[in-house]
Amino acid sequence: MLTNLKEQPKDKILGLMAMYRDDPRPTKVDLGVGVYKNAEGVTPVMRAVKAAERKIVQEQTSKAYTGLAGDPAYADAMIDMLLAGAVERDRLAAAATPGGTGAIRQAFELIQMANPKARVFVSDPTWPNHVSILGYLGIEIVKYRYFDDETRAVNFGGMMADLADVTSDDVVLLHGCCHNPTGANLTLTQWQSVIDLINEKGCTPMIDIAYQGFGDGLEDDAAATRLVVQSVPEVLIAASCSKNFGIYRERTGLLIAMSEKAENTAVTQGNLNHLNRQNFSFPPDHGARVVTTILTDPELKADWMAELEETRLGMLALREQLAAELKRLSNSDRFGFLAQHRGMFSRLGTTPDLVEKIRVDNAIYMVSDSRMNIAGLNAQTVPVLAKAIVDAGV
Repeated sequence: MLTNLKEQPKDKILGLMAMYRDDPRPTKVDLGVGVYKNAEGVTPVMRAVKAAERKIVQEQTSKAYTGLAGDPAYADAMIDMLLAGAVERDRLAAAATPGGTGAIRQAFELIQMANPKARVFVSDPTWPNHVSILGYLGIEIVKYRYFDDETRAVNFGGMMADLADVTSDDVVLLHGCCHNPTGANLTLTQWQSVIDLINEKGCTPMIDIAYQGFGDGLEDDAAATRLVVQSVPEVLIAASCSKNFGIYRERTGLLIAMSEKAENTAVTQGNLNHLNRQNFSFPPDHGARVVTTILTDPELKADWMAELEETRLGMLALREQLAAELKRLSNSDRFGFLAQHRGMFSRLGTTPDLVEKIRVDNAIYMVSDSRMNIAGLNAQTVPVLAKAIVDAGV
């Protein structure tokens, strides 16, 4: 039987990681992998996470299963952090998942269960796993224009023109903040226009929010998601704790499903429980318990928020340094967009050939579509990258 299997397409980012590992040049710079790193190139364990883990080890008396949807306290803490009372709690069903990716997968399966005819509209570009999972599940994908390679900003006119084709059967997938892979975000005014279109067409929005706190701060990064839940009858939200809590390997995510009426919530919750049971039974708990401990302890929460803000401001400083250095070297303002983008990523808007030239000539690794991880830089490597970009003729 196994001889009938066919080789699967290689993951471009994993392949890039392997090339980086094998590169013997001591000056090499990794801007490809989508993981936060500090100036020393380390993904640190946050202070509050260490403190929460010590507390859990001391106080935990059992490793028995939680419920199918995970610990309800985790869902409550995450919903409070993300939505802050923007919608009535009794309209929200929620289930813990293995990472934000698990939440996305469960959301797509829930869509398929609710309406097998549903198409999912995704931004062009979007996180590659969105398209990969949808394709695997056999759900029809429709791309809408999002990023303009010339201006390196949101192509909002193109986006709205493409979304005009949605029907009431469809789902529109939106990035809550810190768009991956471009770093270019909608303004709140633009979000309102998208919401108006969604309500006019009767389609369902789905929000992937994986970087709350990495863009403009915890509250500002949640503003668009809160606006959506206040304005539409139904919404799906896939949230991740990998980045803002730095617990990538703990695989800690949450799927939230908002029903139009509270009386529908129990059925929706039952379906989330059912999907968890089919796919992995009970969700992992350690990361969720760490997050719950932090968010429900005022001292730990304050320390976590302070360190998260340090992280955010550090990435913003790197953006501003890179934009300024490129302006100095190119005598041009054409790279000013880097300081305007938010989150870990920016997309240069250049060709795969020039990305490859930068790698070959300078040992600087970024994804072929020119997505680069700003968190892979430090104050010393920013000038190196800037010179490589200008020398390559980007």
